[in-house]
Amino acid sequence: MQLTRSQSFVACQKPIFGIDKQLALYRKMLLIRKVEEMLGNASLAAELPGPVHLYVGQEAIAVGVCDHLAETDWIASTHRGHGHFLAKGGDTAALVAEVFGRETGICRGRGGSMHVADFSRGIIGANGIVAGGLALAAGAAWAAQLEGTGRIAVAFFGDGAANQGVLMETLNLSSLWKLPLILVCENNGFAEFSPSATVTSGRIAERAVPFGVAHRTVDGNNLEAVWLAAEEAVAHARGGGGPILLEFETYRLRGHMEQEMAFLSKTYRTNAEVEERRSADPIRRFREALIAHRFATAADLDDLEGEVQDEVVRAKQAAKAAPWPDVTGAKDFMFA
Repeated sequence: MQLTRSQSFVACQKPIFGIDKQLALYRKMLLIRKVEEMLGNASLAAELPGPVHLYVGQEAIAVGVCDHLAETDWIASTHRGHGHFLAKGGDTAALVAEVFGRETGICRGRGGSMHVADFSRGIIGANGIVAGGLALAAGAAWAAQLEGTGRIAVAFFGDGAANQGVLMETLNLSSLWKLPLILVCENNGFAEFSPSATVTSGRIAERAVPFGVAHRTVDGNNLEAVWLAAEEAVAHARGGGGPILLEFETYRLRGHMEQEMAFLSKTYRTNAEVEERRSADPIRRFREALIAHRFATAADLDDLEGEVQDEVVRAKQAAKAAPWPDVTGAKDFMFA
């Protein structure tokens, strides 16, 4: 695939895959949403040892991209990375325990919300440094290329990270070496507390142009559009076509971080704006499509939501019952 300019996907009129696949993807999006809502409430209740940056509203991107990835493929995530972890197959209970800072967490309580990782599932890790995962994913893609096993790497990053110089370095080297790398920009409209239009010039996807890198702009709130774009991108990267940059336009329905209003002197968006954008919620849109195409009834989907909610409740209960890491192990895993 040789794409040299931004392209937009038109929303699909009919489902592109069968009912089992659709329900599995819908369930995955629901799982991410329910985990994030629970963690948001736990943060406001002062149950967590640190801040959380939630993925609410962006679920279609992680789910649509990761559905095409093998367990051996690599992903690098961001400070808003719970959704990527779960979409790649990370364990729900292990994620929740990690965010609660417990020994049973995926990083044994030492990584916290912004640094979840699971190498056994190809999850290099989330990163508290803006754009920190870009170069790491490029390194993983280079290693995959040297191994010659067909493995690829995906770097998730935000619109704020698109303004970091490391994106240019990553585009340059990955283009020169034709690395099997997919750069996934989740353009959610805000760089922390600043509307993207006030801090970002031009279209992010077009930053690929000087480097001859394939690129595409996609509706990130349309699961089918995301899934189709990811299908093409994975085939492109795995087939030796080199890197590709996907810009998914989306919107985060929660704040940059929970409890942000406790320290902001003024709001950066109105409640009316958030409510207006809620109509494009990817989970709501996909639910409506499932019902409209008679793939499921509202009652079926309500039952599924209840099952997911029960899983999240059990994960929280297990996390709160788990022990804190032993203070004597504070320096464990710090040095090789």
